[in-house]
Amino acid sequence: MLYAILSEDIPNSLEKRQSARPAHIQRLEDLQNAGRLIIAGPHPAIDSNTPGDAGFTGSLVIAEFTDLQSAQSWANADPYLEAGAYAHVTVKPFKQVFPK
Repeated sequence: MLYAILSEDIPNSLEKRQSARPAHIQRLEDLQNAGRLIIAGPHPAIDSNTPGDAGFTGSLVIAEFTDLQSAQSWANADPYLEAGAYAHVTVKPFKQVFPK
């Protein structure tokens, strides 16, 4: 089943994100290589794909996991969470309707 992992950053999280980014990206690449990643990316703090020092306000990952507990465990081990960049992470079941 698919799960949406919605993460909210702490204020001024950019430095913490930058330090943990390689490990964060590696985990996403592992999901992608396993054919389980649907989409992933950050929410820019401003209306720009390249927000610079404005940074980000959170992230979204939609991926396949065997159950909610597995998705939650994966989210709880995120390097951004461990680095203190995320203030809060929500994991919810997700039903993809589009694209078909």
